[in-house]
Amino acid sequence: MSVPVRAGPSSWRRAATLVLAAGWTRPVPAAASRPQPPAEGFRVLLLQRSASQGFLPGAQVFPGGVLEAADRSTDWLRLFAPHHGPPRFGLGRAPPQRAAFPVLPNVRPGAVDEDAAALPDDIAFRICAIRETFEEAGVLLLRPRDPRPPNQAPGCALAPPPALADWRARVRRDPRHFLSLCAQLDCTPDIWALHDWSVWITPFSRPGGRRFETTFFLCCLNEPPPVFPDLVEVVDCQWSSPSEAIERLISKEILLAPPQFYEIRRLGNFASLSDLHKFSLDRESEGTERWMPIILLTADGMIHLLPGDEMYLEDANFLENCMSTEKKTEEIMNEGKKFHRIVLYNSHNYGDYTDYSIHVTVLPKYKHVYPKSCVVVSKRADGGTSRWSSG
Repeated sequence: MSVPVRAGPSSWRRAATLVLAAGWTRPVPAAASRPQPPAEGFRVLLLQRSASQGFLPGAQVFPGGVLEAADRSTDWLRLFAPHHGPPRFGLGRAPPQRAAFPVLPNVRPGAVDEDAAALPDDIAFRICAIRETFEEAGVLLLRPRDPRPPNQAPGCALAPPPALADWRARVRRDPRHFLSLCAQLDCTPDIWALHDWSVWITPFSRPGGRRFETTFFLCCLNEPPPVFPDLVEVVDCQWSSPSEAIERLISKEILLAPPQFYEIRRLGNFASLSDLHKFSLDRESEGTERWMPIILLTADGMIHLLPGDEMYLEDANFLENCMSTEKKTEEIMNEGKKFHRIVLYNSHNYGDYTDYSIHVTVLPKYKHVYPKSCVVVSKRADGGTSRWSSG
């Protein structure tokens, strides 16, 4: 095993993403032998990024984007007042601060804004995720300004505002206009509907690549709201169940980056929206794990090592380096037992993969759940049959 020559430092940005799940009643097959109640399920919103985007072009992603200064602005305090305010704005007890690798240069978890009165991270990242969901998908996750405590039931999105395109263009030009939109509608961002889910840090893959520390939130809605792709960053959208998304990945209809693949497989643990929503509420006080995958380049593919894997090293050198080996992926897999990894076979570029798999033998932490191990083999150019096996 070797480590490549150290590259130049990356430029880091903080971001937020929203996993938006909505209730869906699966129809009963017409061939059913006896009457059956419709099966409750859920679908997740996936947006297709424009092929012209510099980061993940053409990939299916959850709504989200970079944290802006406007998301932390003290101007939000007036909108939330007098019913909600610092330090937690009605979110409940703060989750524990967990020691996490790595400490990023100039991106310190929980760093205090220069303005001591600015919004805390828990609030600012939620506003960021809600704003970006509006910008990219035209979905407004707001609630009226009133003294009623936020309930814990799945929420619903507001109808799009008049002049949607105009408001979206204004917010894209200047994120401060999102506050203006909320004030005009006499609403606040529904920060209480967003639940901590995970934090992913972009691994090093090549010098000069874009790197993000992205907080993932989960939001459960009773039903899917209308979605209006902005046709700038996002060109298409689809509500898919976790199994439908994987089937589309197998048939190469869509492209998923490793974090999205992992999270969709993780969502596959839940049979219904109510199960998923209850789970997110039950673990609310636990906080999130913060993961930076370490990439291991093999002779015929790429492995994203995650914390808990026997090969994962909490070494700051891997902020700007990959691991590499002359062994093939199969050899590496046969040598190990304690796995927490995403494997991309037959390519060093996630966009050109043929086989995609997750291997998990470690136990989850902090009352969360990990995906079940699975191997996805996509349809091949030589006409080979696709298959998907899971455990």
